[in-house]
Amino acid sequence: MLSRAAARIYWMSRQIERAENLARILGVTSNLLLFGKPEVQEQNLLAPLSITGAAEAFFARHRALTLPALITFLALDEDNHSSIYYCIRMARENAHAMRGQITSEMWESLNATWIEMRAMRHEQVTGAGATRFFDWVKERSHLFRGITYGTIVRGEAFNFSRLGTFLERADNTARILDVKYHVLLPSVEDVGGALDYYQWAALLRSVSSFSTYRTLYHDQIYPIRVAELLLLERRMPRSIAACLEQVREAIGKIEGQNDQAAKRLAWELYARLTYADVKEIFQGGLHEYLTACLTDMDELGHRIGRAYLGVV
Repeated sequence: MLSRAAARIYWMSRQIERAENLARILGVTSNLLLFGKPEVQEQNLLAPLSITGAAEAFFARHRALTLPALITFLALDEDNHSSIYYCIRMARENAHAMRGQITSEMWESLNATWIEMRAMRHEQVTGAGATRFFDWVKERSHLFRGITYGTIVRGEAFNFSRLGTFLERADNTARILDVKYHVLLPSVEDVGGALDYYQWAALLRSVSSFSTYRTLYHDQIYPIRVAELLLLERRMPRSIAACLEQVREAIGKIEGQNDQAAKRLAWELYARLTYADVKEIFQGGLHEYLTACLTDMDELGHRIGRAYLGVV
């Protein structure tokens, strides 16, 4: 496959996954604002900007940090490369350029999503309509991913699509856990209380893992077990370990002339999470561990770009 075609399919999949993750982050932020003290609410509003690395761009355009301004910026802003609007538009443009490499069902799904997104009015996305909008984004992402898995031939286009999807998901899970872990560390008086429980439950729901936690642990929600679930539990589809297992499998099926550095790092990341122990991670510092993971995943993205996508 030509590097140009591979890049478009890879980024098409990353962008639709990114749109879904943004919807999840904004949804849990909206729910968390219903509870907590004013200073905690400010931290919750800052969290999505920290996760996406868009704080500087936000404050360059908005004076005050409010939920409507945050949703407008991360959902509708055409000039914000981290917004849901921009991600869906770019995913659709990449799909349009690759109509000969993807199935007609994939194209029709993304094109319909873009048409609906473009027709969204501001009041449908903010205020009372925000939750419906976030659910719509997640549903459209699920639909596209299911259509892709069910219709595309198992070749290089499929492998680059999986590579983009799961590298993006691993990156976002790490960012959500890192930022939210520090935001949600409770004050002494809140430990074990209703607020503490609700906040950690909201975090789990943001990555569709609340029911999985209950199934696997049958216990109260503890931060160390949340970290174990989202880091190391390969039975949980959005965990970093599960995502990197998919990345390792996809990149192993792609053949390139100078791709050994990318494949080696993919295997190293997978092995690190396969044999990690959550207690040792906490002893060394969860933030430090996640920072190292994010740095290596960013480097893996660069190596993939150099090996397959024509990036110099």
